[in-house]
Amino acid sequence: MERIAITAEAAEIVKQLKEKHGALIFHQSGGCCDGSSPMIFEKEDMYLDESDVFLGTLEGVNFYMNKDQFEYWKHTHLTVGITEGRGASFSLEIPLGLRFIIHSRLLTPEEETFFSKK
Repeated sequence: MERIAITAEAAEIVKQLKEKHGALIFHQSGGCCDGSSPMIFEKEDMYLDESDVFLGTLEGVNFYMNKDQFEYWKHTHLTVGITEGRGASFSLEIPLGLRFIIHSRLLTPEEETFFSKK
């Protein structure tokens, strides 16, 4: 069972970004504005610490979320999507005129039980 997924359209953008930039990392900080959206960076440009929670791997890219935001989202399944629009961050998809977004749904009872044991 996975806590996070990615749409086919977003996966294609991730593949393009990996070809151009190499190893990448997703991070969702939980701050205001763009910090509440998933952002993708070159792996060496992102510093992780004990305040980051690993949620899964999407197209070979690890996805982390700030633990304070994760407390609000821990009962949800997340799907990373992509949409047209300009974000105001340094996320690598921004020059393409795109931005990553999060879709969420509540975990099923089976998922809730599974993840509560981890």
